[in-house]
Amino acid sequence: MTTQKSIQAQVKETSGPTQHSCPNCGHHGLSIFYEVDQVPVHSCLMLDTQAEALDFPSEDVSLGFCDQCGFITNTAFDSQWSAYAPNYEDQQSFSPTFNKFAHNLASRIIEKYNLQEKDVVEIGCSKGDFILLLCELGNNQGVGIDPSAIPGRVKSEATDRVKFIQDYYSEKYSEHVGDLICCRHTLEHIAPTLDFITSVRNSIGDRQTPVFFEIPDTIRVLKEAAFEDIYYEHCSYFTPGSLARLFRSCRFEVDDLYLDYGDQYLFIEATPSTSSSDKIHPLEESVEQTAQYVQQFKVLIEKKLNWWKTHLNSWKEAGEKVVVWGSGSKCVAFLTTLNTIDKIEYVVDINPHRHGKFIPGVGKEIKPPSFLKDYSPNRIIVMNSIYRDEIQKMLDDMNVQAEIIAMGDEISQL
Repeated sequence: MTTQKSIQAQVKETSGPTQHSCPNCGHHGLSIFYEVDQVPVHSCLMLDTQAEALDFPSEDVSLGFCDQCGFITNTAFDSQWSAYAPNYEDQQSFSPTFNKFAHNLASRIIEKYNLQEKDVVEIGCSKGDFILLLCELGNNQGVGIDPSAIPGRVKSEATDRVKFIQDYYSEKYSEHVGDLICCRHTLEHIAPTLDFITSVRNSIGDRQTPVFFEIPDTIRVLKEAAFEDIYYEHCSYFTPGSLARLFRSCRFEVDDLYLDYGDQYLFIEATPSTSSSDKIHPLEESVEQTAQYVQQFKVLIEKKLNWWKTHLNSWKEAGEKVVVWGSGSKCVAFLTTLNTIDKIEYVVDINPHRHGKFIPGVGKEIKPPSFLKDYSPNRIIVMNSIYRDEIQKMLDDMNVQAEIIAMGDEISQL
């Protein structure tokens, strides 16, 4: 029988520079401050059997901080595991909350850049929800580039106007630039960040095509010790300052920098320039400020991990039925970092393409929310607090009485 891997999270005293170089600025020497041993190398690959899930490859996370540009990266990351494929299931558009956000975002981008009957490109388009939305709302044409793309998966009246390329983005696709390049929740999966943004800039060349990138905000992760947002696929962790500095170094002018979606997501809008700009955006923090957030993380993370371990153990001992809502990367990080997979019996998710599949490194079968009607859990741990109201409504509609605990609720008790 396959046994659960031993996983241990460690906070390290930030020591002198290591031999690692920063992939964001090239500075030699990063300070390691947080490690998690043996975590699944992918969180969103859907597996057909429990044995396959439990035997899934695992590697280490070792976060290093650059005191020159403020960037944070997993120094233990190995790109050999970057094997995104059609069975990589990260589609979020089954959530009304997320759909409202995406619709408002697309509408704003279309209006701001006058994207009507234009050509748009999305790098890392996943299953194509957003590129299709941009083309629907603006009557645009589009190209989506992603190895996990599945043409026809998302139903849309704009299907005939969008071309999907099942590949990783590179300069060989420089012909696909159009009137806007967008890239959402992809840059954090790329280790050579400077090389990647340079390739985007080189692809644009002399054209004045604006770019729009969206990624998780790492300041929130540091301030809240959000360990559930630290996992292997996310090898690159950006703050507003480190993101803006990267784009400026690659000959982009930073036009806007802002937060949205409960301040979880960080956005940058930039246009090509002929030289490095020195214009600083008000949202940018200094490298020294980021260093302070790293120290804050180190103080809070042990308290947070201990809080969850203590409560999961006590609920288990009391015979309470505890369920995790949300089977994606946050769930995998939550259960494996805490090393308490045995304390949770079931995981539910609204994405029908996940139902009946097994979670890498965790081995739990993913159930639909309707499962809860018969299971009658005592507590439901929600991986993302922004979905709390949406989930509560679904529970009310199913007449399921359970206490909701969202990630972040515990901070007030630490």
